[in-house]
Amino acid sequence: MNLPYTTYSEYLAGLFGPGKVQKISVNAGYGCPNRDGTIGRGGCTYCSNASFTPGYCLEGDSSVAAQIARGKEFFARKYPDMRYLAYFQSYTSTFTSRGDELQRMYEEALAQPGIVGLVIGTRPDCLPGNVLEVIGEFARRVPVIVELGAESSHDRTLRRVNRGHTWSRVEEAVATLRAAGARPGLHLIAGLPGEGEEEVLQTVERACALAIDTIKMHQLQIIKGTPLHKQWLAGESDTEEWDVERYMRLCVKIIKQVPRRIAIERFLASAPPGMVASPSWGMKNHEFTARLHRLLRP
Repeated sequence: MNLPYTTYSEYLAGLFGPGKVQKISVNAGYGCPNRDGTIGRGGCTYCSNASFTPGYCLEGDSSVAAQIARGKEFFARKYPDMRYLAYFQSYTSTFTSRGDELQRMYEEALAQPGIVGLVIGTRPDCLPGNVLEVIGEFARRVPVIVELGAESSHDRTLRRVNRGHTWSRVEEAVATLRAAGARPGLHLIAGLPGEGEEEVLQTVERACALAIDTIKMHQLQIIKGTPLHKQWLAGESDTEEWDVERYMRLCVKIIKQVPRRIAIERFLASAPPGMVASPSWGMKNHEFTARLHRLLRP
């Protein structure tokens, strides 16, 4: 099927040539400035790091090399012939003043067989000058994709979910990363408290006006034990209950907004079902994507 948008696999093929390229998550061991009091406490109201950190990042030896080895063992069961991206995912992976620590970890990652690039997940307010210098140095050697947690372009929403930064900080971070030679991408969430379809589409429009390479969008999942879950149980949260059909129709509208120069990585979050209070769609990513592609057929 000739899709009307650029998929993430197409984007990676443009960087690395044909063949499967898979992210391997790495936990750098850093925390989050929105949890330890640097800018706030309690974290984002919807966030549970355990809902998206693979088990192989938390077992035994926590070195970068050991985590990558366990990740490669995990994925090799399905794809024995593959190249990999070291994905520094957990919490805020540039939340440090020690550029030399990041330098050592990135060197360790790239020294592992089959690692062809880096993906760095972070916040737009955790990119001090020395960190940008390290990112820029590695971006001159291999592709470095930096995924910025933006979530929404609406400052009132960012305040409500205790995000701790503004949309202007996202714009600034994208510009500085691009200037450093990195490839910025944005992580966005549909259905945050107080937001409906109109607000989500406005955020996508504003995101597409920036010099980004990728967008990763997914539906809000209310994860058990988070502050948002407690608000939801108490009837204090005005998050809209989206069913899968309505969300798919929104995804079709988003696809029509996003220019082909920007790759869409995914549309679905899939935390372990036992951790999710709502919505419970019972759908894997490949099932969702197949249904979405059927909607896109002329």
